[in-house]
Amino acid sequence: MGELKALLLGDAMIHAEGFSKAWQKYLGSYGPVVFSGDWEPSWDALQYRRLEVEKRGPEIEPCDPLVQAHGSKANVLMGLFVPVSSKVMDAMPELRLVGVSRAGLENVNVAEATKRGILVFNVMGRNAHAVSDFTVGMMLAECRNIARAHHAIKTGNWRKTFVNSDSIPELGGKVIGLVGFGNIGSLVAKKLSGFEVTVLVYDPYANPEDIKAAGGEPAGLEELFSTSDFVSIHARLTDANKKMINAHLLGLMKPTAYFINTGRAGLVDQDALAAALQEKRIMGAALDVFTTEPIDPNSPFLTLDNVTLTTHLAGTTSDALNNSPFLLAADVARFLGGEKARYIVNPEVLEQADFKAWLQTLKA
Repeated sequence: MGELKALLLGDAMIHAEGFSKAWQKYLGSYGPVVFSGDWEPSWDALQYRRLEVEKRGPEIEPCDPLVQAHGSKANVLMGLFVPVSSKVMDAMPELRLVGVSRAGLENVNVAEATKRGILVFNVMGRNAHAVSDFTVGMMLAECRNIARAHHAIKTGNWRKTFVNSDSIPELGGKVIGLVGFGNIGSLVAKKLSGFEVTVLVYDPYANPEDIKAAGGEPAGLEELFSTSDFVSIHARLTDANKKMINAHLLGLMKPTAYFINTGRAGLVDQDALAAALQEKRIMGAALDVFTTEPIDPNSPFLTLDNVTLTTHLAGTTSDALNNSPFLLAADVARFLGGEKARYIVNPEVLEQADFKAWLQTLKA
């Protein structure tokens, strides 16, 4: 009878201990952990490396020494941001299952995994509540000048006037445009429903009836930008939609409108956004994501008084981080137990003869 042999590689955001506990709870009966450790324990280094991988893919990273030292006999690799490249797969010839406890797959070479008969799992929506909560908070922080007033008091200034002082809005009755309506976007709509807003949604992959059932109205991208009082970005970044939010779309926005991005910086033409803010063609913005993190010290956003900036915090809550390894391990256990898994990324692997044969050894 075959068994699972796991290499669990945490990092500064979710330590290996969390993956080990999840393994023991859901998968310990299937086999041992070969090794458990953190491939990148430095928080600052992790932020730089993961952003570079998200922009350029996992192949830019060398095979981690922990993989080289402990991966040759393991058939399972689990982690959060650990880069899973072709070099990692070369170093793990027995690899059959890869799991990342996040929705994004930028750190996994899924095409290569599929070619090699390696089944990939992720965790969709693991931080959806965290990001949607934060998004609503960013809308309020920017339009009501919460962060600016806090900063003013801390620096000895009892500030009462702001860029938007002549048109400070309430949310009630406003139009909120959501670009993307997956787990996060749909929760933003739900959480805003108590404010009695109108929600427009652009998502070519979402079922229009699902949008309507959630209280939204499907809209074209230009209609959304020209009509909304707040535009909030929740689409996944792909090669096809890089800088999809361009000068043209930003130019359609109302001069009293706000732009919120807790999604991906690469979706937005950053120069065009900075120009729109500098020239006060839109009222303000709230940004949690940047093309370079930490933010470039020469970034024009740092000179502006009509933008709220945060340090890529939206998805980082203790609840979201601590729960995600357990969601991942539970889904793998669900699959191995013959139930329908929720998070398989490349189901075509299930039809490959070699994978079927390996899977049978676990059930023999």
